[in-house]
Amino acid sequence: MKYSLLLIAIFLQCCQSGGKRDISIITEAEYFNAIKSNDIKLNPPEKGEWLYEHKERGQTFEQYKNEEIIRITPERFIIYLMPLGEFDELQMKLLKSTRDYLSIFFQQKVVLEDPVSDSLIPVSAKRTRENGNTQLLAPYILDSFLRNKIPANGVTILAITEKDLFPKSDWNYVFGLASYAERIGVSSMYRLQGKKLDSSNYQTCLARLINVCSHEIGHMFSLNHCIYAKCVMNGSNSLYETDQCPNRLCSECQRKLSWNFHYDNIKRLQELNAYFKNNKLVRDFNLSEKDLEVLN
Repeated sequence: MKYSLLLIAIFLQCCQSGGKRDISIITEAEYFNAIKSNDIKLNPPEKGEWLYEHKERGQTFEQYKNEEIIRITPERFIIYLMPLGEFDELQMKLLKSTRDYLSIFFQQKVVLEDPVSDSLIPVSAKRTRENGNTQLLAPYILDSFLRNKIPANGVTILAITEKDLFPKSDWNYVFGLASYAERIGVSSMYRLQGKKLDSSNYQTCLARLINVCSHEIGHMFSLNHCIYAKCVMNGSNSLYETDQCPNRLCSECQRKLSWNFHYDNIKRLQELNAYFKNNKLVRDFNLSEKDLEVLN
């Protein structure tokens, strides 16, 4: 009799859900086995691309577990973002949306601090190009500005500037720079905009900024570059290559972050899906839809 009642209950549950599986009860192993089918294998690298120039060996899940990784602790658990420079209203909206995304991506509290003036950067750490573009020296920001700036309850801090960055005198520019051991980094939205930020390029800039920021902070949590599939942790030599990287961790890199943070994978995926939809990030919404589909 108990067996019959159990079958009836299962039948009613399936009917009520339209025949779809209750994904809230999927095990972690089932989750990663399912989404692995949506990983897109990388093509052989071409000249000029990151993996053509850098012969990386990758990092498996087992290797990640055996490394001395950065972890969240009860005392040190907040990811801080520091706006560095002068930001208009639309740029501040972009930063707030980036904060919201990162809190979903890492399933941790992310705090966007009040903007700090880049007038605090000395003239010796700035340069002006022929076109009038002012650039900030990224290593100075790390070594002399951000070092020891992580609040007591912070695990990482990432400065974001609206100005261009350069790493040394013989380089034209750099998208960002980080010291992963120190858990500090700086990124620039200057080249991600392509031009002045407005409604016509807002979505493009948002997709790029959340990619760059999640990538850099991912490194701060000990994730190496991914060489297995198209992944937000792929290395990049250019803005074009960055645009080829989805705002999705491959199944191997997702497993690492999940093991580190112990979050609810289903909750995270559903929140990412809603974020991409609400912000009209079509490519990434479609990828998250595919992940949800294979779980049903």
